[in-house]
Amino acid sequence: MQCQIELSDGADDSAKAAILAGLKDYNLHRFGPADWKDLVIALKDENGRVIGGLAGHTARGWLYTALLFIPEALRGQGLGPKLLQMAEDEARKRGCTGAHIDTMSADALTLYQRCGYEIFGQIAEFGPDYSMTYLKKSLV
Repeated sequence: MQCQIELSDGADDSAKAAILAGLKDYNLHRFGPADWKDLVIALKDENGRVIGGLAGHTARGWLYTALLFIPEALRGQGLGPKLLQMAEDEARKRGCTGAHIDTMSADALTLYQRCGYEIFGQIAEFGPDYSMTYLKKSLV
C-alpha cells in the first residue's frame, strides 16, 4: 500500500473524523468496548447562561475530567469540590473505579489534592513558569 503524507495547521474535520474512526476501530478490536459516555455539569447564571462547570467523560471504568472552570467571582465557595464530587458520584453509578485529571494551575493542583487526588506524573518544564501535573483517585 502506498500513501502520501500531508501536514496541515488548519482544522480538517473530515481528516480528524477519519483518524478517530480508525483509532476507535483498532481500540475496539484490541481492547474491547470502551463504554464512552460524556459527563457535563454546568454552572449557570440567573439567566440560565453557562458560566462554568465541569466536562469530561467516563470510559473503560475511569472518569476523566477534561475541563473544570469556576468563574473568579464564585471561587472560594466550595464549588470546585462540589462539582468533582458530583462527577465522581455519577462515575461510580456508571461503574467506574478510578478518576484522573491533569492541570497546569498550582491553585487547581492544590484543590485536586485536597479532594483526594494524588500525583502520578509531571512534566516539569511544560512552560516557562509552570508544570503539567497528572493526578488520579480511586473511586472504590
